[in-house]
Amino acid sequence: FDTSFFWASDDCRIVTNSYLTKSEWMNMGIDPDGLYNGMRKIYDRYRLPMIVTENGMAISEQLDEDNKIHDNYRIDYLSKHIKQVEKLVSEGYPVFGYCPWSFIDVLSSHQGFAKRYGLVFIDRTDTDVKECRRIRKDSFYWYKNVIKNNGL
Repeated sequence: FDTSFFWASDDCRIVTNSYLTKSEWMNMGIDPDGLYNGMRKIYDRYRLPMIVTENGMAISEQLDEDNKIHDNYRIDYLSKHIKQVEKLVSEGYPVFGYCPWSFIDVLSSHQGFAKRYGLVFIDRTDTDVKECRRIRKDSFYWYKNVIKNNGL
């Protein structure tokens, strides 16, 4: 098993799942079902209310010619994960919140601004601060409606 993960142990094995979609920064795969199964397992063990505090898709992004980010891939990612949380709630699991990671592009500890998660693009790089303009991505407007409707 892969021991390169700091949290790998005899109790946890990291294996490749060829059925998962992988991306540049998420090379172990994207697994909405894993969120559902993991939360069920946590609840079954501890019997406490749950909140998803950080769930997001890492991607390298650049502004297009219109100074926009059309991030349908992030909308798809968040939608699939929120559906799993909604499924948990419909089954009676006490989930009291979901927070995407993150609202704005934040500095990654190892990849700087090359790795972006935010619903709002910060126009800067690791070497050029530029004006640090905040530019709302398509996912910002989509998530605004998710909040307004209290779900998908």
